[in-house]
Amino acid sequence: MAFVPVISSLLDTDLYKFTMWQPILHRHPQTQSHYRFVCRNQPAYPLAELLEDVNAQLDHLCRLRFEREDLAFLGGLRFIRSDFVDFLRIFQLQRDFIHAEASGGELRITAMGPQVHVMPFEIFVLAIVNELYFRRFDAASALAEGRRRLQQKVALLQEFAAQPPLAHPFEFFDFGVRRRYSHDWQREVVRTLRDAAPQFFKGTSNVLLARDLGTTPIGTMGHEYLQTFQGLGIRLRDFQRAALEEWVQEYRGDLGIALTDTVGMDAFLADFDLYFAKLFEGLRHDSGDPVAWGEKALAHYKALRIDAHSKRLVFSDALDLPKAITLYRHFGDRVNVGFGIGTNLTNDMSLATLNIVMKLVESNGQPVAKLSDSPGKTLAADATFLAYLRQVFQMPA
Repeated sequence: MAFVPVISSLLDTDLYKFTMWQPILHRHPQTQSHYRFVCRNQPAYPLAELLEDVNAQLDHLCRLRFEREDLAFLGGLRFIRSDFVDFLRIFQLQRDFIHAEASGGELRITAMGPQVHVMPFEIFVLAIVNELYFRRFDAASALAEGRRRLQQKVALLQEFAAQPPLAHPFEFFDFGVRRRYSHDWQREVVRTLRDAAPQFFKGTSNVLLARDLGTTPIGTMGHEYLQTFQGLGIRLRDFQRAALEEWVQEYRGDLGIALTDTVGMDAFLADFDLYFAKLFEGLRHDSGDPVAWGEKALAHYKALRIDAHSKRLVFSDALDLPKAITLYRHFGDRVNVGFGIGTNLTNDMSLATLNIVMKLVESNGQPVAKLSDSPGKTLAADATFLAYLRQVFQMPA
């Protein structure tokens, strides 16, 4: 069977990989890191069966380079600096830094090395595993069902458009690179939504598709950025403040949506004082009850005497359009809102999806962890460190 690459461009990834990459390159280029692939649910067949194909895809991935037009597009983004573009001009993923093996039916993938060389692997690995996995199912029936469901989404948006708007507009974006059915299907979804609902659909996290389809690339920071600071020699209690401060210094007003659940919303708000609340445009929800989270955010802004109408709440946890519309109706008269929808846009094909992640587990040889507001999303490779993190931030076990 002929080799068909899953990734053909190094732009075929989330914008936030670049926006996190740049400050790490500028401020912590020596940081060593360890990323680990995890499948959280039961696949239809053992992922270990994909090992040979995964390795072939990784071989191909590590031969790719940024093309002239890729660099031109990135350099045209206001927040991307010219020295970072120059770094990308000579950048190439190193095959020695990533390893895939099979163990007891499980697929194990680890990336270890300088963080500026291994952090880009995450989204590529997830897209590769997903697309290889779904290639084994009947494509014709999956695509037929996917298109039927996509048209249902378009019809829902058309019906919603006839309703009176709230104080702030309803806006959503595609966040579906990592768990997509395929690259081609994601392209079709983004093109369809761009054309059918331009008043609501405001962009995609996929940088390649944003460039090719003329939409806005969307994204700021992910958990790995904040987790990295747990291993930088900073007092653990201060890692969030340090991460946010460096972000402010790097972007000076751009990319102002902060992620809140690396150690839970309550601990985040304890660090998110008036200084940060004024400097950041808003907050992103990624775990826990979204209504409770949003109410906490609004109460925090109120306590700081900040007009919530000047801020933005972005929801991105396991959303579909009906959930997004429900949240919009709850919050849309009080604060700007946005909705990042992933799997339900790019892999809604009637096939059971994979719940896969590739997360940072060590920074400079020290364990790091995420204490999510959703218990199933807590991620740590070291139970002792996780217990210590809970103690430092006074979170229940």
